[in-house]
Amino acid sequence: MLKLKTKGKKKDKVSIVTLGCAKNLVDSENILTQLKGNGINAEHEASDRANIVIVNTCGFIQNAKQESIDAILRFAEARANGLIDKLYVTGCLSQRYRETLEKEIPDVDAYFGSNELPLLLRKFKADYKHELVGERIVSTASHYAYMKISEGCDRPCSFCAIPLMRGRHVSRPMDELVAEARSLARRGVRELLLIAQDSTYYGLDLYKKRNLAELLLRLAEVEGIEWIRLHYAFPAGFPDDVIDVMASQPKICKYLDIPLQHASDKILGLMRRGLSRDKTQELIDRIRDRIPGLAIRTTMIVGHPGETKEDFEILLEFVERNRFERLGVFTYSHEEDTHSYTMPDDVPAKVKQERLAAVMELQEQISFDLNQKKIGQVLKTLIDRKEGDYFIGRTEFDSPEVDNETLIRADRHYLRIGDFYNIKITEASEFDLFSEPET
Repeated sequence: MLKLKTKGKKKDKVSIVTLGCAKNLVDSENILTQLKGNGINAEHEASDRANIVIVNTCGFIQNAKQESIDAILRFAEARANGLIDKLYVTGCLSQRYRETLEKEIPDVDAYFGSNELPLLLRKFKADYKHELVGERIVSTASHYAYMKISEGCDRPCSFCAIPLMRGRHVSRPMDELVAEARSLARRGVRELLLIAQDSTYYGLDLYKKRNLAELLLRLAEVEGIEWIRLHYAFPAGFPDDVIDVMASQPKICKYLDIPLQHASDKILGLMRRGLSRDKTQELIDRIRDRIPGLAIRTTMIVGHPGETKEDFEILLEFVERNRFERLGVFTYSHEEDTHSYTMPDDVPAKVKQERLAAVMELQEQISFDLNQKKIGQVLKTLIDRKEGDYFIGRTEFDSPEVDNETLIRADRHYLRIGDFYNIKITEASEFDLFSEPET
């Protein structure tokens, strides 16, 4: 938590506050890298006194927007009271609602869009240093890092405002990504978490074909990288060669984040997802058949316009049948300027919450059952941190912050943070595994 400054002239210090997803976190890390590369004293979410604040906002759904607005208001009040000197706002919310924000919250020195880092740097009399591309300072634990392989999205999903904020799909060149992976590995990163708005679309703009499989193979060649984890893989048009690479390359985690969003053909059609329920099921069955032991993370949206009780029952049955290892649920957010916004938001908020709770109750039982089957297994585990009486790690089936954590008693064992160990699971709950190192 940022501590606001007291009176007295000091050298400027910048704190970057990040809201939203891992893609925003990477953007904040790039801001931090550029500021420090220009000799400016900056930290990500500085814990000590800072007199300049940059808020990197999220504008994805209503709850995220409100969190961003609350943060802006909090720091705007601090600026108005002289507790900080400057306040800048960037990111998705600023990109989408800049004019409204400038009117409603004027106690901000400047607002910037998602892709206006050079303009933000000018406020610090700093230049965008191209030589720093790929030399990103990570704000996560030093042994893992998110890698954004592309920006924007070309998908027509009716409920989603991301293209309004992030623009069209733009892949990063493969050589640039490999160079960044080598740089991260030299600094001790052992796990790469690949992220994008749509990772399976990677390469179509640059190489005229889906090129994610080749990227995975080239990243797997980087010395020092031991795990590569794939996030945000759009299901429609899923590249078959990616399945082959995941099945054959040991550095690619047996983990796939694939947002499915619904299972009713009617709702999938209204969402413009490009897949029917049967086609979705065929894809899941094919992936599971060819990658034994794969953990699938997915997300679902309940309460989309037109969703009936029958549509929701189809979704529940689909979740029960497929027994996803990880599942998150969102209630539908009525976002202006999207196609779904032209439909009546006809599912009451209370019903949306009831449906969310029903899916999560089902998923909790599925997660508990699947975790119970892990008891007695020995799993390769990466230790992330020490917290209280436990060392806390993750298996290859778990991504940071959103999935299972593996807990090892710190009073019985000493483990090095950032190292891999073979860990035997001794107990399990819905979302935690309790374990000890294999002797």
